[in-house]
Formats: sequence, structure tokens, C-alpha cells
Amino acid sequence: MEPQVVSVADIPDVAGAVDSGRVVAFKRRRRWELTAVGVVIAVIFLVPFIVMVLGSLKSRAEILRIPPTYVPETWHPDNYATMWNTPETPLPFNLVSTVIISLCATTLVLIVAIPAAYYTARRQFPGKAVFLGLVLVTQMLQPTVLVTGLIREFFELGINDTWLAMILVNAAFNLSFAVWILHSFFSSIPVEIEEAAALDGLNRWQILTRVSLPLVWPGVVTATIFTVVACWNEFAASLVVLTTPQNQPLSVALTKFVGQYDTAWQYVFAISTVGIIPVVILFAFIEKRLVAGLTAGSVK
Repeated sequence: MEPQVVSVADIPDVAGAVDSGRVVAFKRRRRWELTAVGVVIAVIFLVPFIVMVLGSLKSRAEILRIPPTYVPETWHPDNYATMWNTPETPLPFNLVSTVIISLCATTLVLIVAIPAAYYTARRQFPGKAVFLGLVLVTQMLQPTVLVTGLIREFFELGINDTWLAMILVNAAFNLSFAVWILHSFFSSIPVEIEEAAALDGLNRWQILTRVSLPLVWPGVVTATIFTVVACWNEFAASLVVLTTPQNQPLSVALTKFVGQYDTAWQYVFAISTVGIIPVVILFAFIEKRLVAGLTAGSVK
């Protein structure tokens, strides 16, 4: 009588352990593969910024040297001090101008967009689809297309070459995005929640501020960060509307260091580095809420 051969697969516990081990090994290998891909992508995106930061610590002659050197042979941190003292470009005023215009425009956008988005999400009125379509159309226009009309209007109002003019321009051209994204968030809130709040005695304004607004906070953060970044980086309208050097933002002041025959690259890199630091800090503080806002509604 021949002995019976029993395979591992015939033993339930052993087979399950083998399959579990294979799954764990696959997940571990998959995690390392995804990590490696993520590191490669991060390096690709970070290299230009690293080159910019290192370039801000070089002399102009070293930057223009052929073949180029990536790590400075002689470090020049004094570039960050001397760039603020250039007589042609008042950089401290330009930085203040950028901060004030960005913050005020973002505040104005949120003040207008939140009630507008809430109303369009909760009310049915004639021409609602047309209204939302027109809001979206404004996002397709650029300030440079309307710059002639804007300047004429600002001259009539007496606010040309002022911070107020650029605050209105930035708010107008970023309002549509904020309304659309907040409209989607308000629409995702069940009406029954607000009806229960109304039964408890809350009026419409209290329902918005105490009930609905906390639920759409990721959307508010998303709209805020995109509006701040758009206002911070705005260039075309600022170049035309703001003619006084002290009123211009950093994006316009940066061009003063780029000449037809000569460019102070060490200052260009240094100013660019200083310009991205506030945005990076802002992203670091609200990164979790920003991701939640961008992915909201993607999972049932």
C-alpha cells in the first residue's frame, strides 16, 4: 500500500497562513515601491527650488560661470540683506503691498462668496443655471483682457494706482472659483440638518454661521488658499494698474532686476525665495484641511 501524500494546501490552517504571508509580503513590497516612486517625484519637483535657493547664495559671476556649479564655492548670504537696499526697487514696501492686497482681496472674496454660494445651494430661483454659468464664464477671462476698461473705470472712481484697485481686481477674478466650490459644499449638506436647527429657533443667518459653515470648513479653507496664492502671484494687472514703485507687489518688483543687457540673478533668486516662503508656511499649516477639501465627496 503506497503512502498517501498530503499537500500543504490540504491543511486549512497552513494554507491560510501561507496566503496571509504572501499578502503581507505583497503589501510590504507595494508600500516600498510607492514610497520610492513618491521620493523620485518629490525630488523632480524640488530640484528647481533647491537650485533657486542655492543660486540666491552665489555671486552673479558664479551663477553665470560655464560650466555651472550647483553648490556655491563662496557663500553669499549677504544677498538677502543687500537686496532690500536697492534704491530703484523699494522691496520692503513691495512685500507689504503684496501682503495687504492678498489678505484684503481674500477676505472680500470670502465675505461675498459664502452667502452667495449658500443662497444658490439652498434656493431655487428663475435663471439659477444661467447665473451659475455666468459666474463660471468670468473664470475664463483674464485681467489683461479687460485692463483697458478697468483702468478707465478706476480713473473715473479716482482709485487708479492704489491698493484698493488691485484688491477689487483680484477679488473679482477669484470670486467665481470660490462661489463654485462653496456651492458644491453647501449642496452636499442635508437639508434636514438645517430644518432641525430652524425648529430649535435659529434664524437663517444663525443656521449659516453656526450649523452650515462649520460643516463646509474644508471648502472654505480650499477657497482661501487658492485665492491667496492667486492674489500673491498676480502680475499682469498689477503691472498696468500700479505705476508707483512703492505700491507694486513683489511679482512686479522682481522684474526690475531683469534688464535687457544685464540681470542680477542673485537678487532674482533671493527675492523669489522670500516670495514663496509665506505660501509654503500657509500650506504647511492648513495642508490637512486642504486635502480634506479637495477630496471631499470622492468617497460615498
